Amino acid sequence: MTRTLWNDLTLAPLITAKGLGLVEDAAIAVADERIAFAGRASDLPSDWRDVAPESLGGRLVTPAMIDCHTHLVHGGDRAREFEMRLEGASYEAIARAGGGIVSSVRATRELGVEGLVRTALPRLDALLLEGVSTVEIKSGYGLEIETELNMLRAARRLERVRPVRVRTSWLAAHATPAEYKGRNADYIRDVVLPGMERGAAEGLIDAVDGFCEGIAFSPAEIAEVFDKAKALGLPVKLHAEQLSNLGGARLAASHGALSADHLEYLDADGVAAMAQAGTVAVLLPGAFYAIRETKVPPLAALRAAGVPMAVATDCNPGTSPLTSLLLAMNMAATLFGMTVAECLAGTTREAARALGLESETGAIEVGKSADLAVWNVRSPAELVYRFGFNPLHARIFRGARTLNP
Repeated sequence: MTRTLWNDLTLAPLITAKGLGLVEDAAIAVADERIAFAGRASDLPSDWRDVAPESLGGRLVTPAMIDCHTHLVHGGDRAREFEMRLEGASYEAIARAGGGIVSSVRATRELGVEGLVRTALPRLDALLLEGVSTVEIKSGYGLEIETELNMLRAARRLERVRPVRVRTSWLAAHATPAEYKGRNADYIRDVVLPGMERGAAEGLIDAVDGFCEGIAFSPAEIAEVFDKAKALGLPVKLHAEQLSNLGGARLAASHGALSADHLEYLDADGVAAMAQAGTVAVLLPGAFYAIRETKVPPLAALRAAGVPMAVATDCNPGTSPLTSLLLAMNMAATLFGMTVAECLAGTTREAARALGLESETGAIEVGKSADLAVWNVRSPAELVYRFGFNPLHARIFRGARTLNP
């Protein structure tokens, strides 16, 4: 048995919803990748007294971060479109010039698995350098079966070339490709559903996602996708109420969804349905910022109903080219009014819940994976208050120190 002991630290275990649970002069013991003890050093069990501890110099230790909503694997970028918008071009003009999601689909289709892995690695590494241990990665820029599957094959490969836990989501119901314009039902029948079957058979899919919006898919169309996911034994999640209120969150909750994401236009019925189903609200301030949205998610209603809230980057080439979960926390606080405790829980415990991983990671608790972030700060507020600054001292994944910036 491999045993490791750290002491002289401030512990933020984030086990319950009652704040951060800070413990001063704490110790953490790890046996074979699992947390064996976390608490006051004076309470360390006697059978650990013979293990030489490593001092962390009074630093703050939190659960390792979790980015529970990303589109990390894709081809190309949309920097020129960003420049065109700043110069006054409309979205329609950009689309007519071959931009928008069409350009991302084209660039993604041109890359095989190795190319997708190569282009995703810098984005993944940026997250790991901020103490991220777990990343959700969606398909959704192939919009044909083989490229959608290649995106998830690349996501699985990332888990083998970096010390990270990856969860994948089948998001073929992200947009309708040009060749199926105006034929959503045919696209679902020809691509979304049979591709899901193939991906499930290949072990590539951990969850099924969709984009329920006027510019994407209707609730009835998403329900068909979710019914197929249920038949395959796959959990679901949903992009919902980002630009309008179509009742996507209620639909997701009715299917026992792990999460509903974005939620700027979420109404009271949607909040109640999510609360009853235990569906996590994943808030994405990067997209809110990038598209200059002005309607914020209904945080007061979510709090009052006890809906768990997570925070993620939504890293994608078009509306949130963000690879900093630390900055996402600051945005969530500054733009949405989330508290420090909510931001930290939202990128650890509640993010794990949004991926169905709450029994494995997301809190510093006996029996869970020893996924830790050691910070060069003494107050948790510093992690949310600063932006453009990374105070990570060490990243510990499954008990091993994997990155020392």
